[in-house]
Amino acid sequence: MSKKADETELSTHAHSISKKAYKDSLYKLQIELVKLQRHFISCDEKILIIFEGRDAAGKDGVIKRIVQHLSPREIRVVALGKPSDRDRTSWYFQRYVPYLPAAQELVLFNRSWYNRAGVERVMGFCTDAEYEEFMGSVSEFEHMLIRSGIKFLKYYLDISKPEQKQRLDERKRDPLTQWKVSALDSQALKKWKQYTLARDEMLAHTHNPIAPWTIVRADDKHLARLNIIKDLLSRLYYADKDERLILPDPQIVLAYDAIYLENGVLAK
Repeated sequence: MSKKADETELSTHAHSISKKAYKDSLYKLQIELVKLQRHFISCDEKILIIFEGRDAAGKDGVIKRIVQHLSPREIRVVALGKPSDRDRTSWYFQRYVPYLPAAQELVLFNRSWYNRAGVERVMGFCTDAEYEEFMGSVSEFEHMLIRSGIKFLKYYLDISKPEQKQRLDERKRDPLTQWKVSALDSQALKKWKQYTLARDEMLAHTHNPIAPWTIVRADDKHLARLNIIKDLLSRLYYADKDERLILPDPQIVLAYDAIYLENGVLAK
């Protein structure tokens, strides 16, 4: 098989799922999420989940399905805008710290401090020195969070270039998604290679046994949503867990490995 054919096969690995099967599976998984919330409230646990990925990778969609039926008092979704003038002169992580979870809370970041390794790096919104400082300190910062008792998961949603183009085009046409359109959308495809390099450097330098990256092959958004929920449920303890229901597909959700930068698992 040629390299091009092999990459095509890898990019279309996911089998489609019917609307009924998707809705049935999602409903059952959302029941498991309610069980999880009941547990972390009763045990005063703190859970932090961050979602990274290119524009239109599906971060909004999966977060919406996770929080849809959970108590809003103990759930917070964080999606910060561009930094203020004050933010730019503060310690980089300072603007994120107020949003970290306290006891009985689940916090989901739709993009996080890794903006510095992605958008800021590619678009020139930070200096080389600021980037290097971030890459050298982010793992220490995350280890501090974990030592403080926060249960921490980080997911990178990976999509192919044709899939991103299709989703960005649909975003422009759909009147219900106009709020997602930004000036940076036009740069997402133009700077595809730069974003790929930034992604590869970020994953290689910030993956470690204490705060590992989990890769999600997200061209099929329905399968990506289901399998992310399965994976996070499998990683977090709660009572009365349905172990058979929460087994993720290892072809969709994968523990990061450096070999993925070379073998076509990650979109190039």
